[in-house]
Amino acid sequence: MTVIVAQAAEQLVSSCTLAIVPNLSRGGRSYGVIENVVTHADYRRLGLGRRVLAHALDVAWQADCYKVSLATGSKRETTLRFYEEAGFQRGGKTYFEVRRP
Repeated sequence: MTVIVAQAAEQLVSSCTLAIVPNLSRGGRSYGVIENVVTHADYRRLGLGRRVLAHALDVAWQADCYKVSLATGSKRETTLRFYEEAGFQRGGKTYFEVRRP
């Protein structure tokens, strides 16, 4: 588990969490999962979120992950385009979740 952050003036302004998951398929190659991508409202549209995601992908590729997944609950088209512009593809696998009751 790695938390990747961007700072401005010693303040945390953007971050994401990358989990590298061991795997038995794909020749034993791990995969990455990115969650909790967030940038402080005052620092959006400066490229910090994109840089945090790019660094997370670099870490995953260096760990020989065969893929990296990212899920979002956002329905905002601007958010979805942000992830696409960062290299993620919409409409891949179907994602399910269950939350603790």
